[in-house]
Amino acid sequence: MKPNKLEDLIDKMLTRHNSESSHPLIPILQAIQQEQGYLSEESLRLVSEKTGASPSRVYGVATFYHQFRLKAEGAHRISICRGTACHVAGATDLYNTLIRELGITPPEDTSEDGLFTIHEVRCIGACSLAPVIKVDETVYGKMTPKKLRLILDQYREDEK
Repeated sequence: MKPNKLEDLIDKMLTRHNSESSHPLIPILQAIQQEQGYLSEESLRLVSEKTGASPSRVYGVATFYHQFRLKAEGAHRISICRGTACHVAGATDLYNTLIRELGITPPEDTSEDGLFTIHEVRCIGACSLAPVIKVDETVYGKMTPKKLRLILDQYREDEK
């Protein structure tokens, strides 16, 4: 996001929320993340400057709440269900296959090539298809490590 556009967004949020609290950090950070997909160092610095909140306070809020990201997500978001049905059906093996195939070392969650970001979720709501993953908005059920590798290969091929 260009600095002027980012500054305009912060000013707009300050005007909207100024009467609600002295430092409306959460709504400002939410708006920035919605706009740019994550909270960049530049955006955190500008929020600090515009609100008068210390950089450590802004960073503290951004890192305390799990809703905020300090790094861009990959092109594709992989949600792996860790609910009871999926857990019993092998979700742990799928997760281990994912991190191995993508070369991710937790706590990192995005592949080095920027193609995939892994999110563990409590339930996707497709328990009869356990274990389940969701890539972007597509649900894949009855997953196995072999099927998972094929799906990853297909997304990689589509990106070429």
